Amino acid sequence: MDRRPGLSARLKLTLSYAGFLALAGALLLAVVWVFLLRYVPDKPQGLLGISPNRYLLVRTFVPAAAVAMAVLLVFGLVGGWFLAGRMLAPLTRITAAARTAGNGSLSHRIRMKGRQDEFRELADAFDTMLEELESHVAEQQRFAANASHELRTPLAISQALLDVARRDPTRDPGELVERLHKVNTRAIDLTEALLLLSRSDRGNVTREPVDLSLIAEEATETLLPLAERRGTTLDVTGGAARTSGSAELLLRMMTNLVQNAVVHNLPAGGTVTVHTEAQPDASVLRVENTGHRLPPELVPTLTEPFQRGTERVRTDEHAGVGLGLAIVHSIVRAHDGTLDLTPRPTGGLIVTVRLPLRDDL
Repeated sequence: MDRRPGLSARLKLTLSYAGFLALAGALLLAVVWVFLLRYVPDKPQGLLGISPNRYLLVRTFVPAAAVAMAVLLVFGLVGGWFLAGRMLAPLTRITAAARTAGNGSLSHRIRMKGRQDEFRELADAFDTMLEELESHVAEQQRFAANASHELRTPLAISQALLDVARRDPTRDPGELVERLHKVNTRAIDLTEALLLLSRSDRGNVTREPVDLSLIAEEATETLLPLAERRGTTLDVTGGAARTSGSAELLLRMMTNLVQNAVVHNLPAGGTVTVHTEAQPDASVLRVENTGHRLPPELVPTLTEPFQRGTERVRTDEHAGVGLGLAIVHSIVRAHDGTLDLTPRPTGGLIVTVRLPLRDDL
């Protein structure tokens, strides 16, 4: 922003210090005049007939007072300039760091040493902001790179299929159309998932009363045929868990969780338990499934976009695009909730979602 030039904060503080010091000196001289010199008689004999009188005292006192005032003013300007520089030095470092960040370098940190005060508190808050901003930018860059790669894959496959068909006109067109249909469906699913992730990341969701138990029943009913085909038992337990938010997004969250629990399960005889309950401070959803054991270091990465653990990669029609839990995490954050992933000792995963409780439904 363009601003007209003005006095620096250091100069303003210097003038303030000098002004206050000069004012204090003037008040001190006034006190001397009011309570001392005014009671000295202005007669040749002076007080009690003894010299000096008021005239001589004034002639002696005023030049010395003027010199003292000048010294105070100079001392106030020099000392004030020095003290203001010392006081504003941390602010200069913070300003330099802000300019560096404004030029695109988010890795710079102030790391101001010393005891806690207002400037160091500001510097610590600024460092924390830079860390979060750098992490967010890095995450967005990774997301953009991964999204580009994921979107390019179906296009490359389509191009390869078309090239093969062009070189071999005798190839069965029905097989080509079927494979192109699968690739195109996957690209559409990926695009829709990216749009939903972007929408939930903005956080501006419509709020309405929602019962998680009803959402759980709807999602499990939709996915029951998939569970039956895979030989997985679906079970819904618990009671009403009321919250507020977007029913559409919360249904997508529930569907993703249940579908992941069904797909990433045992080949046969697996179980998925969906439990909802209202606790004193939150509405809780818990989705627990059997499956292969997950390494503890793998679990925190499951909510990152396009992250797939080796034990969780599928090669069938439910391979997914690697955005299921990322979308869940984004929807939970948009509803001011928390998401917790815990590996089961015997294999599988426990996903716990805590959303703000609403008990006036």
